[in-house]
Parts: sequence; C-alpha cells; structure tokens
Amino acid sequence: MSLRVFTLNLIKANKNVFQNNQWINGALFRTDRFASTEVNAAPLAVKTQKISKAMKAYLERAHEHDQFMKTQQLEYQIGKRHLANMMGEDAETFTQEDINNAIEYLFPSGLYEKKARPSMRPPEEVFPARKAAEFDETGRPFHSFFYTEKPNFFKMLYDIVEELNKLYDLEERLLCRGQKADPNQKIDLTGVAWISKDQLELRLVERLADIEYDNFVNVMNRLIAHPFSYKCKAFIDEHTRPLMTQSAQVEIPKPQIDADGRQYITTYECLRKTARGDVTVRVPGTGKVSINSQDITYFEDIQPREQVSVGIFSLLFYGIMSDPSSIGPASCDSIFKYFQE
Repeated sequence: MSLRVFTLNLIKANKNVFQNNQWINGALFRTDRFASTEVNAAPLAVKTQKISKAMKAYLERAHEHDQFMKTQQLEYQIGKRHLANMMGEDAETFTQEDINNAIEYLFPSGLYEKKARPSMRPPEEVFPARKAAEFDETGRPFHSFFYTEKPNFFKMLYDIVEELNKLYDLEERLLCRGQKADPNQKIDLTGVAWISKDQLELRLVERLADIEYDNFVNVMNRLIAHPFSYKCKAFIDEHTRPLMTQSAQVEIPKPQIDADGRQYITTYECLRKTARGDVTVRVPGTGKVSINSQDITYFEDIQPREQVSVGIFSLLFYGIMSDPSSIGPASCDSIFKYFQE
C-alpha cells in the first residue's frame, strides 16, 4: 500500500516538473520574439525625412543671397579701409560722410544727376532688401504671423495694439489712485508726420495696399490720442519722420527800424551764378521796386524781370503786400542793389 502511494506521488511530481519546463520554454520563446521585433524596428525609427524640390530650391536661393550680401559687405569694408589710408584717416572712425567727401575729392564729377556720380555706399543701400529664409528644412515657418501673408506688417500692428493695451492698464491703475495724465507732457506732432507708405514698405520688406497703410495711420492716431501716449514716445518716434529739417535750422533775422520809423530787413550777398546783390524790404511801403535807383526796366532781358516778378508774387501770395492795415496801396518797398562780378 505504501509503495502504491509513493508511486502516485512520484508521478505527480514529474507532471509538475514537466509543466514548469513547458511554461519556462514558452516565456523564453516570447521574450526572444519580442527582442527580435525591437531590433527590426530600430532602423525604421531613424528614417530620414525627404525635402521637396521647391523647398530645397527656396533654401538654396536664400542661402546664396545671404552669402552674396556677406561678400559685398566684406568688399565694402576693405574698400573703406583703403580709402581711409589714401586720405590719411583712421579706418575705425571713418564714417559714411567721410567716404562721400573722399569720393567727391578723388573723383570730381560735373554730372548734373547726382545718382550718376561716383559713389560708395553700404550694400544694404545699393541692393534691394530681401526677406531671409522663412521656413526650415521641414517646411515649418519661423514667424508666428506667417498665415497672414504679411507677417511683418501684422506683427507691427500687433505691437501697436500691445502698447495701447499697456496704456489702458496704466490709465486704469492711476485712476484708481486718483491720478490723471499730465497735459503738459502731451506729444506734439508739429513738424513731423507718419512715415510714408514707401518708407514703411522698405522697412517691412513687404508690399502694402492703400487700405493697409490707412489702417496703420488710423491705429497710430488712436495711440497718439491716448492721454498717456507720452509714456511710449520712443515707440511713436520710430514711426514718424521730420517735415522741416532745413527750415528749423534757419535763423530768421529780426527787422530793424529806419529814421522814418519803418521796419526793414536787408539781406546781403544774394547769390545768382556770378551775380551778387543786396536786397532791402521795408514795411509799410508803396510797393515800388527800385533796382540801382531804377525800376524793373533796369534789366533788359525778360528772364531777370520774371525772376524779380516771382519774388514779388510770393509776397502777394503770403498777403504781405495786401495788408489792409498798411499805409498806401502796398505794404512794402523793395530796393535792389545789383552788380555783376
């Protein structure tokens, strides 16, 4: 009986060992299969991405233009140093104005058209500006406003609105404190204007429609109308241009009083080719024109008479010779002292 029990236990033990061996072999087989699958998938993960021919040509053109501008800039710097050595100046402090003066001295020209005269300017001014590459190798654009087709223009409008929102927030905070904008610091646009459409296109390197430029002017006027616009004066000055640069530097002479109590101004050494003349204008007067103690018939040719008439017409245009408060039919006398060199 005991032998029979021992035999049954031995058979059960062998059966358990056989089942364990089968489970271990199956696990090893599955592990080997998965490992082989991972090894086969590795080369697919490093598969290179293909670039279209249009994208490749676009990137090559952008790269060629960048290399061309770098070469031109290098040649300009070399020419600038040679020119500074010829003029005996320091190349590090040799400015563009010095370059223009040196070119005018070394290559004198009597051509009437200034654009036809010899010049040496930076390549950025000679060659039209072009946009840099706007995509990477995968075709992804660099600019976040690329979908607008004019990213630089709409980015500028976005910046203007950002400045306007900052002023709104500032106004709200100061009003909560009971403070108001200083009216003495209001920005005065006298003598300046917004940059023109052509200048804006050159700055943005984008073609703009008239309605788009009008939108730019409107949003800038809205910004300048804010009571706290002086807080962003530097930003506003970037989009303005001066109107009167030369007239602001002209010093207007003050009138003098003669023995009869009339005001007069005398301008000496008025130049006209080889002619020189002194002009005296008196207010109030009779409107007479005296040229070396003679009338306008002092000039025999019609052209000098017309030039004097143009000067008198300018006085009429500005209302100087039609002032009702003046004495006599006209309000000034013009006395010319004319001589030929």
